[in-house]
Amino acid sequence: MASPDSAVHSDSTPRRRGRARRIRLVGFWALLALGATVFGFLVWAHAVYQADRAATMRAFALDDVTIEIVDEGILLSPDGDAVDTSTGLVFVPGARVEPSAYLWQLSGIVEHEGITVLITHPTVNLAFFDLRGLDDFTTAAPEIDRWFVGGHSLGGVRACLMAESALDTRDDLAGIVLLGSYCANDLSQTDLAIVSVAAENDGLSTPATIESRAGLLPASTVFTTIEGANHASFGDYGPQSGDGERTISSDAMRTQLTAALAEVLVEPAG
Repeated sequence: MASPDSAVHSDSTPRRRGRARRIRLVGFWALLALGATVFGFLVWAHAVYQADRAATMRAFALDDVTIEIVDEGILLSPDGDAVDTSTGLVFVPGARVEPSAYLWQLSGIVEHEGITVLITHPTVNLAFFDLRGLDDFTTAAPEIDRWFVGGHSLGGVRACLMAESALDTRDDLAGIVLLGSYCANDLSQTDLAIVSVAAENDGLSTPATIESRAGLLPASTVFTTIEGANHASFGDYGPQSGDGERTISSDAMRTQLTAALAEVLVEPAG
């Protein structure tokens, strides 16, 4: 006759095996769900707002601007009689916007004022996942001795964090450029030169939202609003979900944006 101990052992062993199978099954489905979530996120992140081909080709056709694909991103260099050739701008694109979508709008400050521009290519097209600092981008133009860092939308938020990280390590950091954007960190006590350009009909980073964050910036910050522009007007990539109406042309936007940036980026003569 079997002992009581052996009976307990024979009953518990199948239960333990069943429990182990259930745990393995739950773990399998959890891993499968995680994998599906990651895959879906990567698909979404790589579904970018594509640059308008005509606008991109116009930028490449400019006689006074040289455009190169470099390790750090897309480099726009002055190649004419523009005045300032010592100032550079590292520019971070908005979320899921193709970097080349900013070529035509940013080429104005290169063509007319001699500012060098480096447009970055954020990790998985999202600036918040790109942990590189300013040092990782300014190597594209080592001759520049006065740098600004900026961006559009969430790219501008990331630019503010990059600037804060570089404050104690770089003497050549001059300021920040915010296009349809704002800072999430407090830079109000710094001496950075900052220009914040809003779009009148921006449905994503509204002028009211930008104004509500103004206290995080120095009192000397230059604020300007471009009438008829919306969030997507800062690049050339078509309409964006949730945005307001656009009534300004791409060329008019470029002209006004160039003037707004020149007010802060161009170093006064003398």
